[in-house]
Amino acid sequence: MVFRQHGELFAIYCHTLIALDIKHLCYNKIKKEGVYMSETISCRQTLAVTSHRVLASDLNEHETVYGGALLALLDGTASISASRFARSQCVTAALDQVNFIEPFVLNDSLCIESYVTGHGKRSLEVFVKVIGEHLDTGERFLGMTAFLTFVVLDKKVTFPELNAETPEEKSLCADFQKRKTYRRQKIAEQKKLQASLSLDFPWYS
Repeated sequence: MVFRQHGELFAIYCHTLIALDIKHLCYNKIKKEGVYMSETISCRQTLAVTSHRVLASDLNEHETVYGGALLALLDGTASISASRFARSQCVTAALDQVNFIEPFVLNDSLCIESYVTGHGKRSLEVFVKVIGEHLDTGERFLGMTAFLTFVVLDKKVTFPELNAETPEEKSLCADFQKRKTYRRQKIAEQKKLQASLSLDFPWYS
């Protein structure tokens, strides 16, 4: 009788484990397939912030931060925003409207802020601004802005709805379609240019 009761308890225990395991598998499947991506996400939730102190090794011959180094920092920070929005693997597709406004010099700090400002079916736009600070005086300045476009590799991913809250976010998101149309025009022009380019070795021409 004792063995029978123990057997029944063991069976109930096994059924419970199986049910929990199935629930866990279903949760992972739902999360992976992007069901949660149908919810609304704010621009603020995609915000990524990185800070960097300008050192002598960051400077070019003009004693300002090398532009290529800035672009690498921008891409890394923006990719975090893209991943927070898509929750899937993203790749950088384009970098445009890059504006170098003020240079960064030795002992400045630069703070990179990025967040998502629009999306299509598989692509999304990330706005980036770089705010500098003269550490000796505390003066802050806008040093650089840019937009990056990322593409999600997984075709099954469904993006959430994007919600802008602050005046800055609302202004940027409101003009997303204009920037998207402009990019399509530029892509058509680029394809035409690429088709006219020669792939022959230059020393044979």
